[in-house]
Amino acid sequence: MKDNKTKITDVTVEEYISSLDNEVRREEAGQLVNIMKQATGDQPKMWGPSIIGFGTHHYVYESGREGETLAVGFSPRKPAIVLYGLFHYEHGVENAELASKLGTHTNGKGCVYVKKLTDIDTSVLKRMLKNTYHARNNVV
Repeated sequence: MKDNKTKITDVTVEEYISSLDNEVRREEAGQLVNIMKQATGDQPKMWGPSIIGFGTHHYVYESGREGETLAVGFSPRKPAIVLYGLFHYEHGVENAELASKLGTHTNGKGCVYVKKLTDIDTSVLKRMLKNTYHARNNVV
């Protein structure tokens, strides 16, 4: 069975953020780290070379493949900020409804893309993060 490519690394989140070329993306990454810390109560870790994740989630596919991934997280990429995990939980109906209030974004396969952090309502994002994080970590 293949090993999951996206794993926790030894690089610190601070090192990664300071290495970003784009000053706006560095600032947005710092803001998102604070938002996600508040929403999850967890500390950030680097997953692979460019994903900042909070918490872990154990998954098992129907095929039997299983592993660990981040519960929620983001990657501050050049074209857009990619938000991970917002719809990846069993009863994601509330987040689907909240997405209509999030602001300007697009959805991909399990990801949310935001061109600028100022394009979205961060209080809605925080609620969506809490929903996912709590569901993935069995927090009531």
